[in-house]
Amino acid sequence: MILGHIGARKGSKGVVGKNFRPIAGKPLIDWSLDQLFRNENIDAVVISTDDPEIYKHGLKRGALDIGLRPDTLATDSASKWNVWQHSLDAAEEKLGTFTAFLDLDCTSPLREDEDINNALTLFNSEAPDMVMSCCNARKNPYFNLVEVGETGSLQVSKPLPGNVVARQQAPTVYEHVGVVYVIDPEYLRSASFLYDGFVIPYVVPSERCMDIDTEFDFKIVELLLKEKYL
Repeated sequence: MILGHIGARKGSKGVVGKNFRPIAGKPLIDWSLDQLFRNENIDAVVISTDDPEIYKHGLKRGALDIGLRPDTLATDSASKWNVWQHSLDAAEEKLGTFTAFLDLDCTSPLREDEDINNALTLFNSEAPDMVMSCCNARKNPYFNLVEVGETGSLQVSKPLPGNVVARQQAPTVYEHVGVVYVIDPEYLRSASFLYDGFVIPYVVPSERCMDIDTEFDFKIVELLLKEKYL
């Protein structure tokens, strides 16, 4: 069985109430919920939230009743990993063991259904501990990301012998994005951090990788959603 999961904490400093805020005709969370519920590979859906309104909405949509998340997991400093572990434990108490845990960030609504299916296919074919969505980074620490060194002067963040003088010469690096994660439940139970085990990338086109962290992001994503679907 595959468990579909969405985390939707009530608090948000960058965009107040963003997870349940209407965007392009429906609450932000519904763009991800709709994808989980229409995916034939997903056997159950849970929402981890400290917001009673979001929780009630999820139950009405058909999410499994696992209760509100504990207060210790509802803070700015609570880790996504611990939230996932709690949700998996709560769901398995109800339904038994799962073979995969699939999470969608509701702040990444530009994903396509194919991203979920492709990540699941990659998980099944390669058998990693985790598949993590990524996109090709727009800036590269070997070429055009810089930092202040010990002397106070700017330097390339990750210098290589001979220096990298063109973007094409730099090693490929990725941005970690919240489009989709697929995790081995045993790894989720035993590990304490995302990168403890064998984690492989599912590379998503950059136009589907925008995450909503600010009001500006919200406006841009809403324009893109309306252009595509409305």
